[in-house]
Amino acid sequence: MTDRRTFIQQAAVISAGLLAIPTDLLSKPNGKVGLQLYTLRNQISKDVRGVISRVANIGFREVETYGYSLKGGFWGLNIKEFRSLLKDHGLKSPSGHYNFEPYLGTDNMDSLKENIEAAQGIRQKYLTVPYLSEPLRKNLDSYKILAAKLNQAAVLARKAGLQLVYHNHDFEFKDFNGTTGYDILLRETDPSDLKFELDIYWTVKAGKNPVALFEQNPGRYVLWHVKDMEKVDKTFTEVGSGSIDYKQLFAKAKLSGMKHFFVEQDVIKIDPYESITRSFQHVKNNIL
Repeated sequence: MTDRRTFIQQAAVISAGLLAIPTDLLSKPNGKVGLQLYTLRNQISKDVRGVISRVANIGFREVETYGYSLKGGFWGLNIKEFRSLLKDHGLKSPSGHYNFEPYLGTDNMDSLKENIEAAQGIRQKYLTVPYLSEPLRKNLDSYKILAAKLNQAAVLARKAGLQLVYHNHDFEFKDFNGTTGYDILLRETDPSDLKFELDIYWTVKAGKNPVALFEQNPGRYVLWHVKDMEKVDKTFTEVGSGSIDYKQLFAKAKLSGMKHFFVEQDVIKIDPYESITRSFQHVKNNIL
C-alpha cells in the first residue's frame, strides 16, 4: 500500500514532468490536415474521383464537403458511393457545409432533414451552416430570428447524433450601434448545441482578433478554416505566405476547443494543386 508521504512524492514527480512539457504540445489539435473541397470547386465538379485521389496523395487525411443536393448528391455520386470513395483513399469527412437557405429563409424542414441524412450517410459529425444570403442578415432583428432557428436546427441535429456548427465570413461583424450579428449568434444560441467554425481569414479581415474570441468563448470553436492573407492587398494566399500568425493561433487550439481544421483558399492565383500542396506542407512542417 502506498503511504501518504510516498503518494505526495510521486505526485510531485508527475507534476514536475508535466511542467517540463511545452504548453504548445499539450494544446496540439488532431494532427490530420484537412481540406475544404470548395478550394477545388472548378476541378471537383468535373472529376470528383480524380480530385479525391490527388488530395489524398498530397497527404490530406480529412476533407470538408460542400454543395450536396438530393438530386446531384456529392458531385454526381450518391451518399454511399461518395463514402466509399473517401474510404478507398484513406480519407474521412468530419464536417460538411450544407445549404441552409431553404430552412432559414422559408422554414423548409424537408431540406434540413435531407442535410442531416447526408451528413449521417458519410459519417460526418458536424453539420455546418456555411453562409447567409443578404436578406437573412439585414439587421439585428434578422440575427435574432436566425438565432432562434439555429437553436431549433441544433436540437434536431443533436437528436440525429450530429453537432450543428456556424461558419462565419466578415459581414457578421458589422456593427449595429455597438452590437454585431455575431454577438447575437453567440449570445442567443445554446453553447452546447451550437458550435462555431472560425474562418480565420474572414475574422482577421473584419478587424477581429481570433485569440480574443477564443478567450471570450472558450471551447466553442470546434472547427477552423485555415487560410492566409496577402501582406499588401489583403487577398487570399497560401498558408505561410501571408500575414496571419498561425503558430500563435495553433498554440491556443485547446482553449478554442478546436477538434478539426481545414485548409481553404477562396481564390487561387497559381496551379490549384500546387497551392494546396504549399499550404499542406507549411502546416505539417511548421505548425503541427
